[in-house]
Amino acid sequence: MAALVAFLVPLFETLFHVTTDIRLLELSNLNLPALRTLAFEAPGTYQHSLMVGHLAEAGAEAVGANPLLARVCAYYHDIGKTKMPEYFIENQPRGFNRHDRLEPSMSALIIASHVKEGVELARKSRLPEPIVTGIREHHGTKLIRYFYQKALSKMEAGSPPILESDYRYPGPKPSNRITGILMLADAVEAASRTLVEPTPAKISAMVRAIGNDCLRDGQFDSCDLTMGDLTAIQESLIRTVTTMFHHRIDYPGFDFNAGTKREKRPLAEAARAS
Repeated sequence: MAALVAFLVPLFETLFHVTTDIRLLELSNLNLPALRTLAFEAPGTYQHSLMVGHLAEAGAEAVGANPLLARVCAYYHDIGKTKMPEYFIENQPRGFNRHDRLEPSMSALIIASHVKEGVELARKSRLPEPIVTGIREHHGTKLIRYFYQKALSKMEAGSPPILESDYRYPGPKPSNRITGILMLADAVEAASRTLVEPTPAKISAMVRAIGNDCLRDGQFDSCDLTMGDLTAIQESLIRTVTTMFHHRIDYPGFDFNAGTKREKRPLAEAARAS
């Protein structure tokens, strides 16, 4: 009977375009080729994706969505960054940034391209449609704010106007609760890296600012997240991020905080790392 079920489940999924939890569990295996490539080619992105998975899973549980689907979508959402990993801040050595030599418009194109590259890789890997949707929609049509602001700062008198539409991700916007949760979890994880001395109050303010920004920007207009859902997701993300940054006692005989304080990265820079 078990052998029959193992044979019929993939056939059932293919015929009816259904992604079962069995398939999702298989895709959560971190030793699968796509995830191993991510780990070796873009290790910073890989660690980011694991943490986003933890956050997205907690957010999905808070509103009764499928937490396993949310976690697996998070694992694969940035696989497109394996094409040009060195252009993403989480994979760059400190003090060296390839974007310093590029025009903001070119940098924005490179950053936005990881969505298209990710969809293509997902198709080649025959990932289920919900995972492909997560990759395609996790940034929606959000503004690539860092390079937009950089372009504005470089604009000279008499030059053509800088169009905001040229610095937005191609979309589409999140079409369901899972991709909406993924968008929030992705941005929150990236922004949390910028916090100096991440207190619960700072974490709470950060999560709510990101959620409100997405809401004002219309990123949730096409999905079925209610205001109650957004509140529950934000509370879940606040708890989870606070736990991630829990306090530990100092190790006797060691001073790990000696020297210069950790450099603070602007929130906009973190946004382009997500």
